[in-house]
Amino acid sequence: MQTKVAWLQLKHRPVRLIVALCGIGFAVLLILMQLGFRSALFESAVRFHEKLNYDIALFSPDSVFIVRPQAFSQRRLYQAKALPEVEQVMPVNIFPGVWKNPWNNGRRSINTLGFDPGDAIFDNPEFDKLRPMLKARDAMVFDSASRPEFGPVSESVTRDKVLVTEINNREISVVGLYKMGTSFGLDGSVFMSSDNWLRLFPDRSREDIQLGLITLKAGANANEVRDKLKAYLPGDVLVLTKRDFVERETAYWNSATPIGYIFTFGAIMGFVVGAIIVYQILFAGVSEHLSEYATLRAMGYSSTFVSGIVVQQAVLLGALGYIPGVAVVMWLYSLAAGATNLPLYLTQDRAVTVFILTMIMCAISALLSVRKVARLDPAEVF
Repeated sequence: MQTKVAWLQLKHRPVRLIVALCGIGFAVLLILMQLGFRSALFESAVRFHEKLNYDIALFSPDSVFIVRPQAFSQRRLYQAKALPEVEQVMPVNIFPGVWKNPWNNGRRSINTLGFDPGDAIFDNPEFDKLRPMLKARDAMVFDSASRPEFGPVSESVTRDKVLVTEINNREISVVGLYKMGTSFGLDGSVFMSSDNWLRLFPDRSREDIQLGLITLKAGANANEVRDKLKAYLPGDVLVLTKRDFVERETAYWNSATPIGYIFTFGAIMGFVVGAIIVYQILFAGVSEHLSEYATLRAMGYSSTFVSGIVVQQAVLLGALGYIPGVAVVMWLYSLAAGATNLPLYLTQDRAVTVFILTMIMCAISALLSVRKVARLDPAEVF
């Protein structure tokens, strides 16, 4: 009976009901968009950490995040090879270069990565087919999921097989395409041999690298080998398992930069805005129907029963407002993902989490609204 009465009261004012559903839908949209961008931030920031082929990584403790790493001696990587559990070591050079858009001569920062083409740094058969091509002088492969500001590179390479342009004012040839994706700190990237990378950065020492990748023999425990390397190597390098490396990068974006805080704060504000909207709608309904509630009390119904009607209204508003909010968010996710190449999509966990938050938001508003009903005295109303 409570649910029926609650629904009849809600639909009695259709305009107010539509306004309430729009308000809740907007709150759901705001929360999901903020959580979506926050998730995209973390997921995109660790693309290389997760997709590179390694069990343990060596990284400079002075490096803030992977796009602008500091150098350390390559000797540390080959010292690590002394451990019997180590299968292979792979040095990697990383640093942003200046890409010249050959169509408009515009300049834009691009992430450049150098490695030995003989090393399978990606567990990806398609990328492995491109590695022999990187042995040629000034040859490199381009991330087809890079930002469009670099120009129609993918279309040109697909059509002509080779695109000639410049990085750091040096003529280079794009001879192939791979797919990685962008992040909040990375608009695009290219892979090349270490020799070609050093030609782009002639002031860099061949003895220094920015990332060392270590693969272990079958059966070796990565955590145990990490601890051995920490005790064995000097303190001028970080020794990280893949999980450690991902968590370090995520922690940087979450706590050391304001971006993670901003998205979290935006989600909280969406929750607060939704709670205020639901409270105002419910409180207006309670005030309007106070005499009906008093009649129910006079008929012998308890204050808990009457308060339950308001709570049921909140539940109905939350469930009905959630649906259009999710529908709009899925559309906005697809638009934003297409425009930014960021991994924006609605996960089941996020959808369930926001639905629960919506119910909590409406429940809090209902509890604040029913205080007047709980103190209701029929004698005072009549």
